[in-house]
Order: sequence, then structure tokens, then C-alpha cells
Amino acid sequence: MIMPRGEPLLLPVNPVFIVASLAAGLAINLLPLGRVVWMPDLLMVLLVFWGVHQPLRIGLGTAFVLGLCMDVGQSALLGQHALAYTVLSFSAIAIHRRLLWFSVLSQALQVLPLFALAHAVELLLRMATGGIFPGLWSFLAPVLEALLWPLASWVLLAPQRRPPDADQNRPL
Repeated sequence: MIMPRGEPLLLPVNPVFIVASLAAGLAINLLPLGRVVWMPDLLMVLLVFWGVHQPLRIGLGTAFVLGLCMDVGQSALLGQHALAYTVLSFSAIAIHRRLLWFSVLSQALQVLPLFALAHAVELLLRMATGGIFPGLWSFLAPVLEALLWPLASWVLLAPQRRPPDADQNRPL
């Protein structure tokens, strides 16, 4: 793949860092902050980020298992988050090659429909099983997740941007 101009060459990502970030996102999502409907789902942001940047390491199975963990942790309908996260992860992996060519702000606009789709899947499943409509504030969550995209990109790519060892004989 040809790198866009001005983009630094990134070091390989540590798989332990991916697992740690997903575990931290799951832990933050499971914090008892109350049932605020506009609260962004940090695990969704992380799944899309790693699905775009590391599609061979984070796939649909990971999204499904993390979704089941969210369902159990929030006492939601079993499979509700699992289906939404799987649809979200599939969509992110499907557009990952195209998305990497855009700037981070343009990427945030491109992932906004993915977050809206995942929240729509959750809402439709909740409504189909007799749940109540959470209100119009629930439409704010995908927007906040898209606004978190530049911050997530900056934080999660920081370990890969560190300079290599200062070796005079190294060509890079």
C-alpha cells in the first residue's frame, strides 16, 4: 500500500496493547454511571478503531464475545450488544482500506453512520422485545462517539509513533 504524503511510518502494534485497550473500554462501559442514554459507548469506538487499523487481529468473533460481556454486565437482552457490535465490526472491516486514506477528521465523519447503525440495531432489538423508547437524547450518542474518534486515534496510535532506537547503523 502506498502511504499518503506526510504520514509517518508506524511501528507494529503490540497485541497486548490491543487486548488491554479493549479490556479497559469494557471496564469503563461496565462502570455504574447510571443509565444515561446519550453516554458514548467507548467499546464501540475501540472496536471500530481496531477493526480499521488491525482488521486481521480484531474480527467479528472478538466483537461478538465483547457484546455478550456487555449484555451480561448490563442485564440487557442476551445478544443485543453482541449483534450490534458484530454489525459494527463487520462494517468497519468492510471500509477499512478506504477509510485510512482520509484525514482523522474526515474519518470521524465517515464512521458516524457506523455508530448510528449500531445504535439503531440496539434500539430496534430493544423495541422489538417490548422495551420503551429511550428518548431523543439517544441520538446524541453516535455523534459523541464520532467526536471521540480523533482523540482515540491520537491516543491509540501514540505507542506506534514512538521513534525507533537511536542507532547510527539503522537505515530507518
